[in-house]
Amino acid sequence: MNCIAKLVFASLVGAGLFAGMNVQAAQKPAAASKPGKAAIASSHQLATDAGLEILAKGGNAFDAAIAVGAALAVVEPESSGLGGGGFFLLHRVKDGKDIFIDAREAAPAASRSELWADADGKLDSDKATNGPLSAGIPGEPAAYVWLAEHYGKLPLKASLAPAIRIAREGFSVYSRLHRSIDRRSAVLSRWPASVQLYLVDGKAPEAGSTWRNPDIANTLERIARHGNDGFYRGEFASKLVDSVRASGGIWTLEDLDSYVVKERAPITLNYRGWKILTAPPPSSGGIVLGEMLNMLAGYDLAKLDQVHRVHLSVEAMRRAYRDRAEYLGDPDYVEMPINELLSPLYAAGLRASIHPEKATPSDLLPGYMPPGEPEHTTHYSIIDADGNMASVTKTVNLTLGSGFVVEGTGFVLNDEMDDFALLPGQANAFGLVGGEANAPKAGRRPLSSMTPSMVIGEDRVGVIGTPGGSRIITMVLEGILAFIDGDLPEKVVANPRFHHQYLPDVVSAEPKMFSRETIRALQAMGHIVNESERTWGLMNMVSWDRKTNTLHAGSDPREEMSSAKVQP
Repeated sequence: MNCIAKLVFASLVGAGLFAGMNVQAAQKPAAASKPGKAAIASSHQLATDAGLEILAKGGNAFDAAIAVGAALAVVEPESSGLGGGGFFLLHRVKDGKDIFIDAREAAPAASRSELWADADGKLDSDKATNGPLSAGIPGEPAAYVWLAEHYGKLPLKASLAPAIRIAREGFSVYSRLHRSIDRRSAVLSRWPASVQLYLVDGKAPEAGSTWRNPDIANTLERIARHGNDGFYRGEFASKLVDSVRASGGIWTLEDLDSYVVKERAPITLNYRGWKILTAPPPSSGGIVLGEMLNMLAGYDLAKLDQVHRVHLSVEAMRRAYRDRAEYLGDPDYVEMPINELLSPLYAAGLRASIHPEKATPSDLLPGYMPPGEPEHTTHYSIIDADGNMASVTKTVNLTLGSGFVVEGTGFVLNDEMDDFALLPGQANAFGLVGGEANAPKAGRRPLSSMTPSMVIGEDRVGVIGTPGGSRIITMVLEGILAFIDGDLPEKVVANPRFHHQYLPDVVSAEPKMFSRETIRALQAMGHIVNESERTWGLMNMVSWDRKTNTLHAGSDPREEMSSAKVQP
């Protein structure tokens, strides 16, 4: 038994707290007819339409996942793209297979901590977040090849065709894209190829103008023709490596050639009769989500007033986020006590430390700072007519990633190296600290909060996820609980949100989340409430009601271009 479980076991024996601590087993979903139609929710209408187009041509949810993702790489470069990576959670109907495809970026073989240190041995945030030294080896192109070869029905060329067309014909610049390029313009201005791709006369293209990207169309066509060889090997790979190294990066041809996507078993959780499939490491999302749900399973949340439901949720968030950084990392390199962290026994011990009327100051828990996490990511959810499902979250890390573009490629490289604890014990660009479990070493994949998930009940199924940095996991938690309570996706994605992540010891709340009376009650319990935060996240969810055989799709109203559609 792991040390944390032993400690909890001893505390429970002394306190006599074994009764009623088990999470209820999930019921096996009843057999039902196929939906007969499909539903897609994404952050851009052109991407949603691309997925529906591929479904209309005979593709399945996995072909559509390629089409939506590639279209987002074209129209939403601030959040994801061919220079980044992501996680793909899939459910295949024909054999009931649930699989998690890990296409997270990987550290180059030459990675060593001192590369990101300044003259005083401190972390140089500019090196960590800007330029090619900040870039890990991309995984998104390999994910599309893998999906087409192992799960799709159509050739990769067909699934990439809508994105290629959009890139050549152009699309209208929307306000978020304009703001993102404007915000990063000083960094983009450092490299001629970045200027050529993203700036017009030194400035961000105006909202409403037409933006074409023939270079990314050419890159996508190369991948369509040659698969991984069109990106990770040969002439194109040499171009990437030569440009990266000429500007201070450390990529090699071997780094690109050795990159592979990895299939992993999803985390399977059981909460009050619901089965939840979610992301395993190198995502921290599934473990943290599981810890929170296991703690909350000991309470009848439906019978609680808002103040106590929020209080208990915050206390569960606080404890789960505390564990996040200490134990989790790349599963291929780090041994993690996953079974113990997800055990009802451990959850009961954590629950026993929660006072029903008082906040637990985070500085009274064992000290640890969680690593930072980017906010500029994207998520999309798909259910096809046969009931196949895809929940996909992908990113380039910060807005427009590293800001570095290799000439003629049409995409920006990620700055995912900053998601590692580049210098263990020293604050990263977000002012937060990570540990050895998430240190940058050859081939390692950095810890992430991306939490693509599926919620499976006897009569209803939901596919959910969101961007939002370290707040992703709490957003998915709140979305899952709202869906279980009966909310449809259209409401789930629009609900106001709150968040706590251990440190800083503050309850963040979107505007209109709490009434004045609720805030006063939480403060009386000892919580610090930030009641005037901006909104966050861009959640996309689809669901299938098996009893009525109806589909629903919801896309976050916080974003002007978001799009959720059910086939007529």
